[in-house]
Amino acid sequence: MKLVTVETLQGTAYEELGVVTGSTIQSKNMFSDIGQGLKTIVGGELKSYTGMMEKARDKATQRMIEQARKMGADAVIGVRYTTSSIMAQAAEVLAYGTAIRFK
Repeated sequence: MKLVTVETLQGTAYEELGVVTGSTIQSKNMFSDIGQGLKTIVGGELKSYTGMMEKARDKATQRMIEQARKMGADAVIGVRYTTSSIMAQAAEVLAYGTAIRFK
């Protein structure tokens, strides 16, 4: 499945199938939160959270791709990601775009 961030594919014939999305809500366990909280005192990358968000983006992307495949899509254009805090220790990652089929 081809994924692109551009809004249109110039010089390519395709039909738009509709918006596709994929999302996940992730959280870390309490002990990880404590460790990461201590890390904020001295500064630096919060690697545990970085890894969590990478996995969340991958999962959201795969769910978006699966939805596009079910629609018979060849690609998703205009791919975007957004995040939001659901509660103190949980974040949602949403991937979305427009599913297309090449003519």
